[in-house]
Amino acid sequence: MTTTKQTQHQVLDPSLLGRPVHLLHIFAAQLRDDLTQSMRLNMNRRYWGGFQVEEVAFSRLEGNEIRSRWLSFAAPAGQIAFSLERKVLLSVLNYRYGSGAKGEAKAEAAAPVDESTVRVTATEERLAVVLGQQLAGTLAGRIELNLPVIEKPALAEGEAVDEHADTEFKPAPGSHPVKGTWVITVTVAETAGGARGQFWFALDKNLMASVLRGLLRDRDAGKKSKAAAPLAQRLQVGLIGRLASKEVTLGSLYDLQVGDVIPISLARADVLLEDSRLFTAAVTEHKGKLCLTSFEDAE
Repeated sequence: MTTTKQTQHQVLDPSLLGRPVHLLHIFAAQLRDDLTQSMRLNMNRRYWGGFQVEEVAFSRLEGNEIRSRWLSFAAPAGQIAFSLERKVLLSVLNYRYGSGAKGEAKAEAAAPVDESTVRVTATEERLAVVLGQQLAGTLAGRIELNLPVIEKPALAEGEAVDEHADTEFKPAPGSHPVKGTWVITVTVAETAGGARGQFWFALDKNLMASVLRGLLRDRDAGKKSKAAAPLAQRLQVGLIGRLASKEVTLGSLYDLQVGDVIPISLARADVLLEDSRLFTAAVTEHKGKLCLTSFEDAE
């Protein structure tokens, strides 16, 4: 009896051909650093002080594998759907409003909560919205930071840049992201107990296109470094322009006083590379500066 081994091959999406999806890990690493920094800010540490970001990864949504409740946040740049595992939300809630004794470190306050025994409260729902706005703002900030300057929105006169502004994204009507949507999965862990959980971002087509446009700069920079100019065009040398020379006797040199004038006449100048005379050139004046022009090979 013979057996055949089936090999799974990756199916290419024609809509992604020519787009830098292979560089999404760069954006994921940047977002991981941004989220880590954001969670350490005073305004966010009261929620996320007991957590750390472990991993950020891109994937395509295949179906209803993410069964958590989805929230939607909208801004002129696009729409972000956000979902948070309830065990993570309850851990944040317990960390923020836990009943630990006063003076006890909040990082030690939260014991794991059995979510099946805890009913959903209005406080929990409000906290989910607050966290969603914070995190969506951090993601939007990273997308905008990567875009070329010409694609960034212009600031009004006197307006300052706020790198941590997250209020632009407002709660909006939304539904479960459809199959094929790009999803960013963020894995977090409690620093005290090590318990892990996840939250997700789903980007609409406009924002995902902005992510990819921001990565084009990295791809194009790689192409430019490979297609370097010929060595003769990249090698820099220093040229010396000798405008004039005059021979005087040693006695005349010792007789010189401050304010004396040595008469000379400017003919063609010599252009040297170290001690080698390569060209002669005419001396001219341009906007108050002496310049060399009309180069000729030295005989």
